[in-house]
Amino acid sequence: MRIVIAGAHGQIAQQLGTRLAARGDEVVGLVRNPDHVGVLAELGVQAVVRDLESAAVDAVAGDLAGADAVVFAAGAGPGSGTDRKDTVDRAAAVLLADAAERAGVRRYVLVSSMGVDAVRDGATPAGVDEGFVAYLRAKLAAEEDVLARPGLDVSVLRPGALTDDAPTGRVELARSVARGSVPRADVADVLAALLQRGGGGEVLELVAGSQPVAEAVATRAS
Repeated sequence: MRIVIAGAHGQIAQQLGTRLAARGDEVVGLVRNPDHVGVLAELGVQAVVRDLESAAVDAVAGDLAGADAVVFAAGAGPGSGTDRKDTVDRAAAVLLADAAERAGVRRYVLVSSMGVDAVRDGATPAGVDEGFVAYLRAKLAAEEDVLARPGLDVSVLRPGALTDDAPTGRVELARSVARGSVPRADVADVLAALLQRGGGGEVLELVAGSQPVAEAVATRAS
């Protein structure tokens, strides 16, 4: 498979790229910073420098030419302001979907976040700082946009709190799960399995659990 990862220098994305390349997939990583090209090359990922906050749809569609799937794993990051939460976590995800449709790529996997339902219908959850609320709103808006597109086969993955713990290979994956944490490495394994399985039209929450990743993905709840 030829798989394009947006935000390929991120922590989850690097682990995903490593796994995909190791199993023989052709992996292309979109990055904003030219300094990250060499890092990705060492992982077996072909880097394309593309700033999704300013790129034209046609340019990104060109990057996706011949791809079997795209993954949106980009993020503005915890130190960014509320404006960039919108331009990256929402608008860049929408741009990637526009480009995927133009390039004829149906499979689209969006890395989102647990907690987005707390801001649905304009709600503001108590005790959550402004920046994180903006992040959740951006992620929810991105989900709603891409899931509504009949031209895309979309899987939305909502991980819980991310950790740098070693992977366990065991998770809980369903439409709704209790709040919890999950190692980034296990998130990458789930993403790799979702891409291999195909499908779409699903929103899945993910935390650490007891079910092997392959089994969890094969029996996931839609």
